[in-house]
Amino acid sequence: MADTTQIEWTDRTFNPWTGCTKISPGCDHCYAESWSKRSGHVQWGNHPRKRTTEAYWRAPLAWQKDAESFQRNHGRRQRIFCASLADVFDNQIDPMWRVELFDLIRATPALDWQLLTKRPQNIRKMLPTTWGDSGWQNVWLGFTAEDQIRFDQRKRFISEIPATVWFVSYEPAIGPLRIGDNDPAPDWLIVGGESGPGARPMKPQWVDQVLSDCRARGIAPFFKQWGQYENNPLTGQLSLPRTELKQVDPHGKGGGLIDGEIVREFPETPFSTAA
Repeated sequence: MADTTQIEWTDRTFNPWTGCTKISPGCDHCYAESWSKRSGHVQWGNHPRKRTTEAYWRAPLAWQKDAESFQRNHGRRQRIFCASLADVFDNQIDPMWRVELFDLIRATPALDWQLLTKRPQNIRKMLPTTWGDSGWQNVWLGFTAEDQIRFDQRKRFISEIPATVWFVSYEPAIGPLRIGDNDPAPDWLIVGGESGPGARPMKPQWVDQVLSDCRARGIAPFFKQWGQYENNPLTGQLSLPRTELKQVDPHGKGGGLIDGEIVREFPETPFSTAA
């Protein structure tokens, strides 16, 4: 539950509470559930969620105080992924926890909060009353879509709910996903293959197609990882030890190069000073 992270598209994670329930195929090999079993912090599934400590909740206030130094050193604002071990828009938590989370987000305007959910149907009714017609400038809203079915089920919320940044996490990519000319387009698309035991394959064709859609629609693409070296066109046909495959493409689990290049863009925001 440490706030530092190896997630390539964010700087820190913050979990106001822990625990969740699986609701779609992308949840099958949930890393957060594996964490819960190892840590014993919370039971996964339809069990009570567990709020984190008051001391832990004070951490973002310290990051806010350090925001000027961070921006000077990195040339941009600090990004906070909330919540990696839960879901902000979960209807199985005490609603006051979410009220207090948004109070904390409001109190840290120099941090960019990335709220990623599998429950976008709950967002509108759970947003603060001060959300307004354009959203809060320091909040990015996103939903997970592991395949076309889940994207088509959830895409309408992009145009229905205002946000400074709307993003989609196509991870784990377990089926093709296309963003058509008539679809609401997010500002940012994260793409990643599944990793770990029992990981399902991701086809290079799916990556090529959705990145083409991003270019056509003006969506910033962030390709995180192939997930497994078998998925990676650079390494899939090589019979080498895993340590040597990592040298061929060391960027992310299973590598992260596309045609020899890193494709990791970020969306423009009102505060953008660097890519």
